[in-house]
Amino acid sequence: MNEVNDPAALMRSIIKRIATGPELSKDISLEEARAGMRAVLEGQVDPVQAGVFLIALRMKRETDDENRGVLEAIREATRRATAPVDDVVDLADPYDGFIRTLPASPFLPALLAACGVAAVSHGVERMGPKFGVTHRQVLRAAGLPVDLDPQAAAARIGDPSIGWAYVDQKAFCPALHDLAGLRSLIVKRPVITTTEGLAGPVRGRARTHLVTGYVHKPYSRIYALLARHAGFDSALIVRGVEGGVIPSLCQTGKVFRYEGKGEEQPEEFRPAELGIHHTVRAARIPGTSAEGDEEDGVLDHAAVAQAAAQRGLAALGGEAGPTRDSLAYGAALCLWHLGRHASVRDALNAVRGVLDSGKALAHLAGRGA
Repeated sequence: MNEVNDPAALMRSIIKRIATGPELSKDISLEEARAGMRAVLEGQVDPVQAGVFLIALRMKRETDDENRGVLEAIREATRRATAPVDDVVDLADPYDGFIRTLPASPFLPALLAACGVAAVSHGVERMGPKFGVTHRQVLRAAGLPVDLDPQAAAARIGDPSIGWAYVDQKAFCPALHDLAGLRSLIVKRPVITTTEGLAGPVRGRARTHLVTGYVHKPYSRIYALLARHAGFDSALIVRGVEGGVIPSLCQTGKVFRYEGKGEEQPEEFRPAELGIHHTVRAARIPGTSAEGDEEDGVLDHAAVAQAAAQRGLAALGGEAGPTRDSLAYGAALCLWHLGRHASVRDALNAVRGVLDSGKALAHLAGRGA
């Protein structure tokens, strides 16, 4: 039996090449990376070998082809649906959540829906290496549905009174979700962390637009590369707070974006020039004196999720503060990227009007027009 038909033999061959140290390790092809990741997802190799596969790729640094191959395997295992709308914005925040600030982004899809843009977000309950507060935790604390399958999510997105949805990884890619325990044991960030946000569980009828975030400079190029490979018609890649989709409220923001699958182009924004004036990057976690006080094992996830839910609901109702401005900034960038407004400032003014009108809160509850 050759390696193509013997996952165990293929994995042994891959590990022999990628796990031989910093100077002798060799790269593998896109096809081998896809086959290796598929074998891991299908449980066809020993968990120890699966862990070595992921760790060794990380330690030698994944190549573009290896990233693309792993992404292809994940996308092949993903259950997806097409929403009955032409355009869908796919918001891919970090699956390992937030530990230093109150996340506003779980409410960004509802705000975009109120602005006339259908949107979906996705994630998990809890994931390393950060084990932070996630979209699922915040939305559940707000009493919103977090257990939809892709078909149900697509139907919500197509409902003009709603226009947004959250879909969990356990519903759209259970094989990947089942690797959560292994990933916790690995501790460090594996290639899965780079690729899982581009699985695309809900697509638009005509176009799907990726919005994701990054912290470290190399990832802007990697995410653009993977977004084009995954077939996203455009991408907005934001240097966001904690790697999320919303920039800092007090520092110069940077984004990379492409349209029509062309090359990504950089843009910078200064919050003060947009009418945003804060001394914090985002809303602080209650009880902390400064950003970054909390670490895994100290963070009260339920309390922080509840606080984020309360702030998010208030912001959608028009209450001023960092959460409202984060939501307005994030939504404005999306609307500008999609060409709905000529500038981010114009988009911000429009979004603020939507927030003040209560329309965003109505879409969150499924009462939008």
